[in-house]
Amino acid sequence: MMKTGSKSKAKGEIYEARFSRHFEELKWLYTELYDNSSMFAELCDQMRRYYAERGEALKESDEKREQHPDWYKRNDMLGMMLYIDNFAGTIRGVEKKLDYLEACNVNYVHLMPFLDTVEGRSDGGYAVADFRKVQEKLGTMEDLAHLTASCHKRGINICMDFVMNHTSEDHEWAKRARQGDGEYMSRYFFFDNYEIPAMYEKTVPQVFPTTAPGNFTWLPDAGHFVMTSFYPYQWDLNYKNPRVFNEMMYNFLYLANQGIDIIRIDAVPYIWKELNTQCRNLPQVHTIVRMMRMICEIVCPGVLLLGEVVMEPEKVVPYFGTVEKPECHMLYNVTTMATTWHTVATRDVSLLKKQLDIVNGLPKEYVFLNYLRCHDDIGWGLDYGTLMQEGIGERSHKKYLNDFFQGFTEGSVSRGELYNADPVTGDARFCGTTASMCGIEKAGFEGDPEAMEKAIRFDVTLHAYMFMQSGIPVLYSGDEIGQVNDYTYKEDPNKAADSRYLHRGPMRWELAAQIKDPDTVEGKLFPRLKRLEEIRKREKAFVCDADTWTIETWEASVLCIGRHYEGETIIGLFNFSEFDKTAWIDEGGEEYEELFTGAHMQPRGVNIPAYGFYYLKKKS
Repeated sequence: MMKTGSKSKAKGEIYEARFSRHFEELKWLYTELYDNSSMFAELCDQMRRYYAERGEALKESDEKREQHPDWYKRNDMLGMMLYIDNFAGTIRGVEKKLDYLEACNVNYVHLMPFLDTVEGRSDGGYAVADFRKVQEKLGTMEDLAHLTASCHKRGINICMDFVMNHTSEDHEWAKRARQGDGEYMSRYFFFDNYEIPAMYEKTVPQVFPTTAPGNFTWLPDAGHFVMTSFYPYQWDLNYKNPRVFNEMMYNFLYLANQGIDIIRIDAVPYIWKELNTQCRNLPQVHTIVRMMRMICEIVCPGVLLLGEVVMEPEKVVPYFGTVEKPECHMLYNVTTMATTWHTVATRDVSLLKKQLDIVNGLPKEYVFLNYLRCHDDIGWGLDYGTLMQEGIGERSHKKYLNDFFQGFTEGSVSRGELYNADPVTGDARFCGTTASMCGIEKAGFEGDPEAMEKAIRFDVTLHAYMFMQSGIPVLYSGDEIGQVNDYTYKEDPNKAADSRYLHRGPMRWELAAQIKDPDTVEGKLFPRLKRLEEIRKREKAFVCDADTWTIETWEASVLCIGRHYEGETIIGLFNFSEFDKTAWIDEGGEEYEELFTGAHMQPRGVNIPAYGFYYLKKKS
C-alpha cells in the first residue's frame, strides 16, 4: 500500500509534468498579452495552490479522464438545464431529486446561475455580486460541493455558468470603483466624459437596443461613464488589466474545486474590447480562452470548457481552437436550433439540411451541444444569404416567424410571446416552451384529444431529430413532461418586463407524478422520450464521432439523417409537416429494423405519418 507521503509526491510529479508540458506556451501567450512577468509568476504560484487544495477524489477523476480524454463523447451523454429554485427550491432540494434525474437518463446537469446576485438587478443570475458565494435562498458553497460529490457517485456531471465578461455593480470591485478607487476603476472601463464612449458607440452593436440601449451608463454619484454592454447594472471587466485576468482565473479554479465538471463561459466573444472594432471575436479573446484551457489542463484536467457563442457557424467554430492548440471542448449549436424552428414554421427542410451539412463537415473532434429550447429567447440568426436566393427577405421572414409562433398565422398551433421587440428595425426574439411551440398548450386549452396526440407526436419527433444530430443532446427542464408556458411571471414586478420568464416557470411536480399514467400528457410524452434516450444509449452509431450525413428525400417537409459507426448504420426520417408524407429515398435492398417500434421496413419510398419519425437500423 502506498504511503501518504509517497502518494503526495506522486501527485506532485503529475502536476509538474502537466505544468512543464504547457509552461512555455502559457508564458509566451501571457507575456504577449500583458508583458508582466511578476503577474505571470503570481498566476503560476496560485495555480499550484489551487491544485494543492483540490480534493483527492477530484484529482483521481482528473487522472482517469486524462487517460480517456474522449470520455464526454460517448453516446450515453444526455444533459438537462435547470434553475435550482424552479426545479427543487434549493441545492439540497436538487440532491433529493437525483433519482428523478436518473430516471430521465440524465448524466449532465447544467445548474443555471446560482452565484450571489441582487434581486431586481440580476439578469437571471448573470449579474454576479460575489463569485465565491451562493445565493442565500439556494444554499451554500458547502451544499454545492456536497451535491457535486453525490452526483459523481452516480456518474452525473455538473455544469455551471462562469460569467467573466462583467460583474454586478454590487460586486466589491464595482463598489470600490464607484467610490473613486483607481485600482478598482482600472478593472472596468471608466471615462470622465463621453468623448471615448462616443467613439466606441460608432462601431459596437447594441445587445439589447430596446431594453438597455447603448453600451455605456452614466454614474452621477461617480461622475463617470462605465461600459455596460448588457444592462446598466452589469459592468464590463477590462481584461487588458492582468489583475482582472488573474483574479478571475482564481475564481474559476475555486469553483472548479467545488466539483464542477463543465464550466460554461458566458458571453465569451465579448471579453476583449478595442476602439474602432465591434468588440466581438477579437484575437485576444482566443488568447484568453487558450490560456484558460491550459490552466484547466494543468490544475483540473477533468473539467471541460463550454463556450457560449451565439453566432453563425463561421464565427462559432474558431472557439474550438485547433487540434494542436484547442480552446473550448464544446460549443452550442445555436444556428441549428434557430433553423430547426424556422423549419417547423415553413415545413421546408432545405435550409436545415444545409446547416446540418456544414456541421457534419467539421472535424469529429468538435463537439456541439444540441438543444430545442434553453433558458434564453430564440433569436432568428438564420442564413439569410441562402434565403434571399429563394426570394425570402430578412425583415419579412422574421415577422412571419414571430407571427407564426405567437399563433397569429393560419395553421399555427404555437403559443408564446416576443422579447425585445424593436418597432423601428422590426427585429424581435421569441419566447416559449417546446411543448407550447408544438401545440400542447393550445390542444390542452381547447380540450382537443386528436390535436393533443398530434402535438405530443411532434414534440417526440423533434427530440428524436435532436438526438440524431452530431454532438450531445441537452433537455430543458420540464420538456420531458411537456410543460407549457407559465404566464404568472407577469405578476412578479421583478420579472414582468422580461418575457423570457414565460418559459422559466417552476417545475410542476404534480404533473411529473403522472408520468406512469398513459391517459395524461406526461404519461404519453415521458415514456416515449425515455425510449428514445435508451435507444441512443444502446446504439453505438450515436457516439459523437460517428459519420453523420443528410440524405435527399425529394420531399420538402421530410429530413433524412444517416449515422454510421463501426459497421452499424442508422437512418432517421423526420416529417416536419402536419400531413402524411413520403420520403423518396432508396438506401439499398437490405431490411431495416425500426428501433422505436421494432417493425421491419425497407428504406425506400417510406411513408411517414404527420409530425412522425422513424429510426431505421440496417440489419446485420
